[in-house]
Amino acid sequence: MSEIDRYLQAATRDNTRRSYRSAIEHFEVKWGGFLPATADSVARYLVEHAGVLSINTLKLRLSALAQWHNSQGFADPTKAPVVRKVFKGIRALHPAQEKQAEPLQLHDLQQVVDWLEQEVRSARQQQDRPQLLKACRDRALILLGFWRGFRSDELCRLQIEHVQAHAGSGITLYLPRSKGDRENLGQTYQAPALLKLCPVQAYIDWITEAALVRGPVFRGIDRWGHLSEEGLHANSVIPLLRQALERAGIPAERYTSHSLRRGFATWAHQSGWDLKSLMSYVGWKDMKSAMRYVEASPFHGMARITDKPASS
Repeated sequence: MSEIDRYLQAATRDNTRRSYRSAIEHFEVKWGGFLPATADSVARYLVEHAGVLSINTLKLRLSALAQWHNSQGFADPTKAPVVRKVFKGIRALHPAQEKQAEPLQLHDLQQVVDWLEQEVRSARQQQDRPQLLKACRDRALILLGFWRGFRSDELCRLQIEHVQAHAGSGITLYLPRSKGDRENLGQTYQAPALLKLCPVQAYIDWITEAALVRGPVFRGIDRWGHLSEEGLHANSVIPLLRQALERAGIPAERYTSHSLRRGFATWAHQSGWDLKSLMSYVGWKDMKSAMRYVEASPFHGMARITDKPASS
């Protein structure tokens, strides 16, 4: 790989590269399209998948095709009027309600953390090293993910060298790059120590128990209690979270890794945070992104019909 290629690769997030590769393969191999593509072939591709693939998936496929043509020096067929009009028509005829992750409510966070702490105590008594490590890791990941509103890939890319935690005080975390950091300048995040559900103490307990001094914060653990040298993959956060919730007796199928991020945003909004402070803390750049995560509650605090009046 040349130096130019290396820097070009670094400019694109790993998840985006994988998605684009998959999109190009679908167009070329599964559908049988030819590259470079014509505007007509792209329009036909959209028509044949309208109503089958979601609007967001089709939009990603167009972005992948545009990126391929631009990088290879060809004219971008996705910008042609026929493609734009077909896509606009698909949006009109196949409107889809956007699926959003269920926000993890504070009482469910308390329930799953209580269960994980019980698992820690039980594993310690039984000298079950693998279970002890998993419970400590899961508690730290869930609490840090919730109180910092991290995405799954951000949790998985945290490095111990970039974290400073002080018991009873707070934690500072540095990410060299993230989805919201378009200029790749790196971003520093902070979270305070809390009296309950504390992410700082959970992090300290995890790295102390696992005897970690460098490398990825969150890693895989095998059946013998051996830790992987590699960080967890972002796709493994959803099953990890759901399994922890299920063990705690919480129906988990509604939840994804974004439930931590949405859960914090919902809690903060209902606790009186103004939108500007919330956007700054979580890292949203525009109002539209913020409103997708925040549970609108215009009647918050008002008595409802279902509320039973106090008996006189």
